[in-house]
Amino acid sequence: MTAFDTFAMVDWSGGNDTGKRPRKDAIWACVARAGETEAPIYLRNRVVARDWISDLIAAELAAGRLLMLGFDFPFGYPRGFARALTGSDDPLALWDWFEARIEDAPGANNRFDLAGEINRRFGGEGPFWANALARDIDGLPRRKTQYRNPFPDRRAVERLAKGSFTCWQLAGAGAVGSQVMMGLPVLCELRRRFAGQVAVWPFETLDRPVALVEIWPSLTLGAAPAGQIRDAWQVEQVARALSRLDPGALARQLAVEAPEEGWILGVEQMKTEIEPPPLRNDCFALPAGVEWTPVDTALAHLRDRLGPVTSIRTEPVAGALGRVLAADVVAQRSNPPLANSAVDGYGFAGGRPEGKHVLPLAVGRAAAGLAHDGAVPAGQALRILTGAALPEGVDTVILEEDVTLGEDRIAFRGPLKQGANTRMAGEDVAAGQVALRAGRVVTPADMALLSALGVSELSLRDRLRVAVLSTGDELVEPGEPAGPGQIPDANRPMLLSMLHRFGFVPEDMGRVPDDRDSLRARLDAAAERADVILTSGGASAGDEDHVSALLQEAGAMQQWRIAVKPGRPLALGLWRGKPVFGLPGNPVAAMVCTLIFARPALSLLAGAGWTVPQGFEIPAAFEKRKKAGRREYLRARVRDGRVEAFRSEGSGLISGLSWAEGLVELGDGAGHIRPGDPVRFIPFGSFGL
Repeated sequence: MTAFDTFAMVDWSGGNDTGKRPRKDAIWACVARAGETEAPIYLRNRVVARDWISDLIAAELAAGRLLMLGFDFPFGYPRGFARALTGSDDPLALWDWFEARIEDAPGANNRFDLAGEINRRFGGEGPFWANALARDIDGLPRRKTQYRNPFPDRRAVERLAKGSFTCWQLAGAGAVGSQVMMGLPVLCELRRRFAGQVAVWPFETLDRPVALVEIWPSLTLGAAPAGQIRDAWQVEQVARALSRLDPGALARQLAVEAPEEGWILGVEQMKTEIEPPPLRNDCFALPAGVEWTPVDTALAHLRDRLGPVTSIRTEPVAGALGRVLAADVVAQRSNPPLANSAVDGYGFAGGRPEGKHVLPLAVGRAAAGLAHDGAVPAGQALRILTGAALPEGVDTVILEEDVTLGEDRIAFRGPLKQGANTRMAGEDVAAGQVALRAGRVVTPADMALLSALGVSELSLRDRLRVAVLSTGDELVEPGEPAGPGQIPDANRPMLLSMLHRFGFVPEDMGRVPDDRDSLRARLDAAAERADVILTSGGASAGDEDHVSALLQEAGAMQQWRIAVKPGRPLALGLWRGKPVFGLPGNPVAAMVCTLIFARPALSLLAGAGWTVPQGFEIPAAFEKRKKAGRREYLRARVRDGRVEAFRSEGSGLISGLSWAEGLVELGDGAGHIRPGDPVRFIPFGSFGL
């Protein structure tokens, strides 16, 4: 139903009562009917706005007129969020969820506290961010740099609509997150009050007298004329434009499929007509409608959608090596704890100018762990050893090699600056200072620092548990007899060993035949034992590619067919809430995809943040012509300051992995590499191998 009689546009607000005097950043509404546009209406808070909207709906229903009501905030969240909170993909169930929990009064509401509560369900760092209150809220970061989002950052429509904002931002310029959280409960109440009379686009068929529609005036309208409030002017312009829009044109704009996330009226949805592809004798030709996913896009996809999944516990420092810090470490004592001598020599007060100096020796000496009793008199020197605390009356030390020692005095030549050869208390780290940041993987050097700073316990994340399983009827265990067409499983031993070197806990889930029920059961078991799952084989789109098929069935397939060589078929999805990386079955491709895609993602899941391997520009010792379209990784090693490439790019030649010491990365574009040209070499050590 698209032949509406009345159009109303509402500019919403997530803030408090704005007072009697009309002002910006408040709630404004406008009605257009029968070619006439009424003056914009100022609504000071959501209670007033709800009552006004309710009266409008009742009046239009009584008059037998069809009403379209537009609101300038998202009706849904990025996919996956509704199910995570309500157990259902139904966005209207999410409306009910918010209505049951939002506390709203003209002068105050609990939106920031509820956002923090939601964030804590997902690790306490996202998806919501921006706390505008003076007090801190557990789990709600004040800035985007402090948060990680377990869900997509934007809806599909917001990736198309230039100038739109993410619903996760609750405060700040252009933020719409508060409007969503405070608007959905009001719309939910109106749906209930006028049960059976209201349809929500695009979630429901518009076959009822009232349609609720998402419209963003800011996407198409600029600044208001001088002297007019922009919000008031915009709702007037939208209401007028809708009332004058040809019903056929409006119907075409409403013809949108977005059952979970919702859509913004007026943003053109991507066409979904299916056309047969041209016949191409090319094993890399993609199915109709499927496009290459660039490497950087795939990496950004992982970085934006994943976050820490490991548990946190407090444990003694002794067990911290290789673990991820879950909180900043604060020094319990200074290092050095006291000012001390950096050398063996003689200490005294003050610097000395150029020339000869003779100082009598005070009785005694100062050594590390053996404090000198009493103060050193002015004009005298004291024997002092490396690491000894500076006694009172000493702030400068001269090296013993620069001193002539007499029976009861020393002689040396200046100049010597005051404070020479000494270390100040807290010069390295002061008590109360943050010594190590959350997300760091504890190293042997860190163990020394933690001990020196008096830290005995740490907040640590559990080690990430990664399940590994291989798929395919053709696989047998190494050493077992292989029948015709069968091969030993090379991927699983390789992947399990790589995970061990990365510092994770590998879980061996064995081999699975090409049987969908068997794979489903093994994935279920893997999800019980591990935080993340790696599979090899079955990630493409053939009849026996069951990994990608099962992820598609589960509605959790994220993306695949990466523009990378070797690799390309890479399934990314969720199984029972656990991330799944469906790696190619070819060993070389499996290793490269693990290093390039899984390694940084696993680091993020482990709580250590996104890692980028360090590469080095080194002259090539080979020649290669490269076509545009895919990023390529060559097995390579460095000899005599130049990078050698393996003799063949065939991804079935496993010996090239043992021969190599790293990878040469060639960009997405076309190129001709000649001997001596600089290329980017990434040592395996940069990945943690």
